[in-house]
Amino acid sequence: MTSTWDLLIKGAKLFDGSGEAPVVQDVAVREGRVVARGENLPAGHAETVVEASGQWLLPGMLDIHTHLDLEVDVEPALPEVVRHGTTTVLVGNCSLGTSFGSQKSGNQEPIVDCFTRVENIPKAVLRKVSEKITWDNTGDYMDHFAQLPLGPNVATFVPHSMLRVEVMGLEASVSRAPTEQELVAMEGLLETAMQQGYLGLSTDGLPFHYLSNDPNTSKRIPTQFASFKELRRLLKVVRKYDRVWQTTPIIENRLMALVYFSLTSGRLFGKPLKTSALSAMEMTAAPRSGRLFLKVASLLNTWLFKGKLHFQALGTNFRVWSDGIVSPLFEEMKSTSQLIAKEYDDVEGRQALLHDPDWVELFRKEWLHGRTGGDFASWKASKGFPDSLVVRDADRLIFDGAPVNNWDGESMAAVMARVQRFKDGDETAARSKAEQGAFEEFPANLRDDADFMLYMMRRYDKSFRFYADIANEGNRATLDYLLDEHALPGFNDSGAHITNMAFFDSNLMSLKLAKERDEATVARMVQRLTQEPATIFGLDAGSLAVGARADMVLINPNELDGWEPDQTRRLEYREIFDHHQMVNRPEGIVHSVYIKGVLAWANGEAQQALGQETLGQALRAA
Repeated sequence: MTSTWDLLIKGAKLFDGSGEAPVVQDVAVREGRVVARGENLPAGHAETVVEASGQWLLPGMLDIHTHLDLEVDVEPALPEVVRHGTTTVLVGNCSLGTSFGSQKSGNQEPIVDCFTRVENIPKAVLRKVSEKITWDNTGDYMDHFAQLPLGPNVATFVPHSMLRVEVMGLEASVSRAPTEQELVAMEGLLETAMQQGYLGLSTDGLPFHYLSNDPNTSKRIPTQFASFKELRRLLKVVRKYDRVWQTTPIIENRLMALVYFSLTSGRLFGKPLKTSALSAMEMTAAPRSGRLFLKVASLLNTWLFKGKLHFQALGTNFRVWSDGIVSPLFEEMKSTSQLIAKEYDDVEGRQALLHDPDWVELFRKEWLHGRTGGDFASWKASKGFPDSLVVRDADRLIFDGAPVNNWDGESMAAVMARVQRFKDGDETAARSKAEQGAFEEFPANLRDDADFMLYMMRRYDKSFRFYADIANEGNRATLDYLLDEHALPGFNDSGAHITNMAFFDSNLMSLKLAKERDEATVARMVQRLTQEPATIFGLDAGSLAVGARADMVLINPNELDGWEPDQTRRLEYREIFDHHQMVNRPEGIVHSVYIKGVLAWANGEAQQALGQETLGQALRAA
């Protein structure tokens, strides 16, 4: 007699994604779908029975903001995602992606030229990705996932920078406005993609997203050259299909940002436009700015404007590592952006800048701006509205991969204070021979932390490493942001900034913070990480109702209690990239992950099916 079910999970506390209070229930799966739920379902009807008493069972979670379109073609299993209980990822964000193919032309490599600095991914890694590309249109891109041993499901936006490159070419896309014929062509390609099931259109407005190809290293990525008229026309297509506009704010000009966000308005443009923007978090340098974004959403979502705007919320502290000055943080400053624009191996070029008097003057001015006291910029910074969001306070910059082992875990301020004491004649300030040798090489007169950083860059180039928490410091306000009705959790930025960030764990941290409050908050958080984003983006995911996809996660709730993400983030060599990457690998929290009812992850290890079978699929927006 054949089994009625392929899989039966018994006795787990079920959070089904609806937001309702959890219940202890059995869940039966057949052919990749949930086919029964209830108490005491007969184990004899199932081919495989999993006893899950004391565990949480929830739908596979969504990562609503990733750049895994780069990784998925070199390692389709995406194990760093699956190990965290994520079974659906959204790609093509921030106007960047691979849905139009490699788009190479002459010496221009748009994927390399756009991604390198925006997402801080070395060119050698990006070329490994580019070599895997066999398609040249959005339809073939969506179809090619069926040929991969895909781990999680993938859904994708049309990336606006790449759309402009496809129609105009890279050089024209950053040097002139499109013609009417080119605008019509962009509208046509976008409409075709909507019919193919793309999520919508992604754009970008952050002022520190630059190209990496000569002669355009001082120019921003193509999407930022689009006029309001161009965006309005393209978003009319997105609006027609009730899809989503994913964007980042124009933080240089708050009034202009408000004008652009008004594109969500159904009152002004005939029909509300679902808009998903970065980002709701408590910024270290501007703790009030996140609340300001949510107030904008609150205003535009009223009956007066009839908008559908939410800001994506990060569920953990925003810790960013830097290799020397190379990190997304320092693209915001003109001086350090010029350093980052130099090729990876161009030590000589960076040293020339670091010793150029005009550059040094600009660097010192920018580094100390708003931090000296007694001027308007410092007053604004003290009120939580600084001109720059770059964390430059030396007591917040923590060594983690320092040239002297003694420094790891210490702030630059603490090390600088010992250097100054040593230079003033206190030889006891050096705690080891290695530290004494390093201190002896410092210049005699360190005026401030600008001088300290300048010396570090001159002496060690990129071979010193440090981090700063630029938002959600201490996670004091994180849960409140996650639960705000105008925010949406699930922003992880997975696959981007591979040596700078490790947010794969953000969804798990969201569950931890919710558990610390109460069970009702856990039920709401599960809904916010599963069914709610699936509904917004129009995806068949995020539920464990009968008939739903059997993408499921078993969580050991007690393991959340003692876990701190900062303790499990580390830099690991990954063979697929031939490069190191920041990862986060908590142990014991995720007991097992099922995709399409098939066991993909269990007991801290990838299972046989992951990477060998096609588990996930390209999800098309409905």
